[in-house]
Amino acid sequence: ESGMMVSFIQSNYMGFGSGCVEPEFGISLQNRGHGFSLKAESPNVVAPGKRPFHTIIPAFLTKDGQPVMSFGVMGGNMQPQGHMQTLVRMLDYKQNPQAACDAPRWRFNAGMEINVEAAMNPATVQGLRGLGHHLEVINDSYQDFGAGQFIWRAGDPSVEGYVAASDPRRDGAAAGY
Repeated sequence: ESGMMVSFIQSNYMGFGSGCVEPEFGISLQNRGHGFSLKAESPNVVAPGKRPFHTIIPAFLTKDGQPVMSFGVMGGNMQPQGHMQTLVRMLDYKQNPQAACDAPRWRFNAGMEINVEAAMNPATVQGLRGLGHHLEVINDSYQDFGAGQFIWRAGDPSVEGYVAASDPRRDGAAAGY
C-alpha cells in the first residue's frame, strides 16, 4: 500500500539442499557451503573473507531513486543471463513482466556454445548458427533456463497498483493481498 517492496530468493541449492530439515518447523537447510573447497590452489578455498560462487542475486530495479520492481531469476549461472534477458524485454521492448518471463530464453555456456529453449523462433536459431554459434536446443527448460518472479510497481500503489509475474518453468504463483 505504501510502495515498499522486497526482493527475496529462497534457494536450498542442489535440489533438496543439505538434506537436513529443522525438526520443529520443517524448514529444509541449504548447502551453499558446498561451493567452498579444501584444496589450497582453489580460489574458493576455505579461508577468512572468502565467498564461493553461488549466484544468489535477488534484484531490485529503481528509477530516479524510487522503487520500480523487485525480482529475481534463479538458476545457477543462468541468473545474471535471465535477469538481463527479462529486463531487456521489459525496458527496451515494453513487454509486461509476465510476457517477458514467459518468453524463450537462451544460455551462454562458453566460447561460441549456447543453448536455446525449444520455443525459440527457428529463424533465430538458424541465424545464430549462421553466425557460427554452436547451438543445442533444449526441450526441457525446467533446470536449464532459470525461473523468475517479478513485482512491477505500476505507479502510485494506491491507484495503479502492481503487476506480478511468475515463471511457468517452475512451481510458483503471482499473488497479492
